[in-house]
Amino acid sequence: MFSNNMEQHVVKILGAEFVTHNVRRFTIERPAGYVFTSGQATDVSINKPGLEDELRPFTFTSLNNETDHLEFTIKIYKDHHGITAKLGELAAGDELILHEVFGVIEYRRPGLFIAGGAGVTPFISILRQAYTDGKVEGNTLLFANHTDQDIILKDEFEAMLGDNFINVIKEPDGRHIDKELLTAYAGKYENYYVCGPDEFTAAMIENLKQLGVAESEIVYEH
Repeated sequence: MFSNNMEQHVVKILGAEFVTHNVRRFTIERPAGYVFTSGQATDVSINKPGLEDELRPFTFTSLNNETDHLEFTIKIYKDHHGITAKLGELAAGDELILHEVFGVIEYRRPGLFIAGGAGVTPFISILRQAYTDGKVEGNTLLFANHTDQDIILKDEFEAMLGDNFINVIKEPDGRHIDKELLTAYAGKYENYYVCGPDEFTAAMIENLKQLGVAESEIVYEH
């Protein structure tokens, strides 16, 4: 399901801070009656001349029951000179424009979460909600990153998941999530949640299917 962007809400940034060298957490005002499910997203633009119609999709990383604010955790690509670079320059008091909520990634049952880089963002809210509800047991997060410095919210994931938070680091470990690694997990979970760059997501889904995981058990953004 995709947003048709008819709905618009102008909101102020309440705070912004870097949680890694290139990932920034934004706390913003929450419009009255604005509701989402953990794992969902909205299109966001910057409320400045010439940028209002430059929409980009970002996932909520706050919880729906945090009624006084919303949160986004966004990777900033400074060298691309695009919208995220401009987001990296914003401060408290600047304004964003939010649109309608969309997305099909949502928590079903305990499962294996497979994330590539900033693709972990839908899982932040999902796992925070499961932890808050006392239902995080039985969930595992496989998190692929280039280096240790790229791991988003490492301490929080370790606190929530313990040994079930598994980092797969490309440099210098030379590790990545592939079919061989997934062999140890296939068939052991009720659901498999996948999010990351398009090529990563497609590869993970194909690997899972080859290992006997049914399409109906895989949760990803279509």
